[in-house]
Formats: sequence, structure tokens, C-alpha cells
Amino acid sequence: MKRALTLAAVGALSLLVLAGAAALQWQRALAAPTPESPETVDFVVTPGASLGRVARELESAGLVRRAWALEWLARLRGVAGRLQTGEYELSAAWPADEVLERITSGRVKSYEVVIPEGLRASEITARLVEVGLVDGAAFERAVNDADWVAQLGLEGSSLEGYLYPETYRLPRGLSAQAVAETMVDEFRGAWAEVAPLAREQGRTMLEVVTLASIVEKETGVPEERPLIAAVFLNRLRRGMRLETDPSVIYGIANFDGNLKKKHLRDSSNPYNTYRHGGLPPGPIASPGRDALRAVVEPAKTDYLYFVSRGDGTHKFSKTYREHVNAVNRYQKRRRRP
Repeated sequence: MKRALTLAAVGALSLLVLAGAAALQWQRALAAPTPESPETVDFVVTPGASLGRVARELESAGLVRRAWALEWLARLRGVAGRLQTGEYELSAAWPADEVLERITSGRVKSYEVVIPEGLRASEITARLVEVGLVDGAAFERAVNDADWVAQLGLEGSSLEGYLYPETYRLPRGLSAQAVAETMVDEFRGAWAEVAPLAREQGRTMLEVVTLASIVEKETGVPEERPLIAAVFLNRLRRGMRLETDPSVIYGIANFDGNLKKKHLRDSSNPYNTYRHGGLPPGPIASPGRDALRAVVEPAKTDYLYFVSRGDGTHKFSKTYREHVNAVNRYQKRRRRP
């Protein structure tokens, strides 16, 4: 009896060794790369897709040798239920265990989108749509959802001004709100740097971002931002109107690029700072860190006016007479044939 038990144990052990060897051979065969091109291709794991379905699609795409072997490897490693939805860059030249690691760890493909300073929300939406990161209508709804804006702890009725200018790398498949919140998180980082000074000066977030957005649109020269901010702050303190063209333009529907006198006389445009005193209702673009900083740390100057020199810089003046002379000098120069 004892001998029989010993023989049975030896037999069982032999079977386990054989099974382990077979499993090892299967794994090696599975891990071997397929002979196709080493170039990567895009592969999408759709929401709710089963392991079997994904394995078959991978086999059909030539990215793994055998679908059943990939399923076996996934179960062997305890990751059969860990498929991550998203778009992946995969290569037929990779061993299957690397393919499996990618689609179970969520190493999804990302896309770069550059958001420069001074873009309005509609322009940012267009850039995100162009890269395929959002549905335009869904993103616009998120941007203009006043209740959600409040939930995010922001001031104002929309995300205009809060979609922070930065270079982003994002995967496709995120919700419009998730993409917007990523950009708002970047804004929060910049805002944290200027918030203490804003509080000391009694300025709200909306006021700072609104004026910073105007500063951003008025100049692309870094050293001029504190001067531009100083001009507008000086005018506000004196009760003067801001009289800034970018704000007027923001309030014109379907603006064709030609700002006319009738636009400057239009008091129905709430963003017409030639007709309405104080700040406009809200931001007109997304300001960057330097523009935000310029509003809380403006240049110490008595300037009240500025006019473009036509080369990207501006001539600043303290009196209206100086300003008129500067306008005649630089505007006439630009009108010469």
C-alpha cells in the first residue's frame, strides 16, 4: 500500500513537471514576437470589451500569434479582468507579454496639443477637436456650465480665462469635463502664486483673470505686460474707461477682423469698454502666468495711454496730449504706402 502511494505521488509530481514544462513552452511561444513590421499601429480597447474579444481582435490585427494563448497568459498572471479602455500604440514585433502589459496597465497613447497664451475658449475648443481629444459640442457645454464652474471653485459663469495655456499630452477617450478640469488644474497652480497678493489688494479671482486676459491680448512682449497692466489699473483708479479694442472685439459676434467706428459706439455690446466703465463682464481669453503676475505686480508708473508702434511694441504716455502726438506719429507711419 505504501509503495503504491509512493508511486502515485511520483506520478502526480511527474505530471505537474510535465504540465509546467508545457506551460513554459506555451508561454515562450506566446512571448515570441510575430514576424511582421516593427512599426507601431493604433489599437483600441473599447469600453466593456471582454478579454476574449480583445484577444481575437489582437490576433486579427497580427499583433499576437494566438488569441487563446493571450487569454491563457492573462489568466496565468491574474490580469484577465484588468483590461483598460483606451487607444494604444502596439507593435507586431513586441512579445505578447508586453502587449498584455500595455493593455492591462493603461499605458494609452497620448496626443500633444499646444495652447498658447491669449486664446479664447472657442479657439481652444477648435484645437482640441483638431487633435481628436474632445467632441466640440460637449466641450462647449462643459465650458459654459455655470453650475459646474462654481463647483470647481471658480468665479464667473464660464471657463473662459481658466483654460490654462500650456502644452498638454492627453489620451483620447477622456470626457469633455475631464479635459477641461485638467486645464483648470493647471490654472489653479498659476493662480496659487498670485492669490496672496490679490487678496491683499482686495481683488477677486474674476477681476484679476479678466484684466490679465486683456493684458495678454494687448501685448506679446513680456516686459510690456506690467506696463500695460499699470495703464489699465491707473485708468480704473481715475474712473476712466479702459477703451481696449480686444475687449470690444470679443463681444462682436462673427467678427470679420475689421474693427469699425460703429463697433466702438455700440453700447449694446457689454464688452465695449469704450462705452462701459470698469472691467468687462469676464475674461476675453486665457492669460498665462506672466499676465496674471502683471496685474498684481504692475509697473510703478503714471502712464495712462499707449499706442502700437507697429513692430509689436507700444509707446506709453502720461498725458492725452502726449498720446495724441504718439498716435499721429505711429499711425501715420503705418498708413504710408
